[in-house]
Amino acid sequence: MKLFFRKYGEGPALIIIHGLYGSSDNWVSIGRMLAKNFEVFIIDQRNHGQSPHSVDHNYQLLKEDLKEFMDEHEIEKAVIIGHSMGGKTAMFFAVDYPEKISHLVIADISPKSYEQTNAMQLRAHTAILNAMHKLDFYGINSRQEIDDILSKSIPEFRIRQFLLKNIKRSRSNEYSWSLNVKTIKTELPSIMKGLDENQIKITGFPVLFLKGENSEYIQKDDIEAIYKIFPYADIETIPNAGHWLHAEQPKIFLKKIEDFILQ
Repeated sequence: MKLFFRKYGEGPALIIIHGLYGSSDNWVSIGRMLAKNFEVFIIDQRNHGQSPHSVDHNYQLLKEDLKEFMDEHEIEKAVIIGHSMGGKTAMFFAVDYPEKISHLVIADISPKSYEQTNAMQLRAHTAILNAMHKLDFYGINSRQEIDDILSKSIPEFRIRQFLLKNIKRSRSNEYSWSLNVKTIKTELPSIMKGLDENQIKITGFPVLFLKGENSEYIQKDDIEAIYKIFPYADIETIPNAGHWLHAEQPKIFLKKIEDFILQ
């Protein structure tokens, strides 16, 4: 699949992979700052942003999309930064293509399956996607109207503002989702899946996991799984940050990445 991307800077290749409901647009400021030392590529994963839609969405496809992207742009090896779902994509990619990674940074996601071990996250995403899927855009004239409708099912203002970045408006002034909500809703169980911590061990390159201090995506049991799969990984916490740690604490997030990669 030919993915949409943004590119900044020159130097060694660095690829940023966004999370669920995200897009390359969410990472422009971080990408531009990293472009001082790297040639930065920020991709839109399938069914997100400006990349093509598909009826399928799972990590076997997402990792192959990344491989195809690197081949297309003649990137032999890259620093890969993945947030949330993008972190899972990066981890699945690392299993099959370790030789194509120089450094791996995983932002606020563990390698474990969230379908079984973190039922709260599964329920939260199910509720969000149900609300997005049920939204009828007919007769809607503003983003505020969309926000008002979503607020009945999604009370968290910050989450709604993030979701609203996936709204597009046609030349005829009609609103719709840029995100492929139908496929994402159907494929949510696949998105929640993880790696088998008892069968996989990856040691070929430096690995950094960054956890938001206020996030529940990496818990105590997850840390044990991280070390089983990535025995030499560094795990650090971003203070006063939740799941969207790159947006909540961009300076600290950036410094930890640069210290890790450029040391």
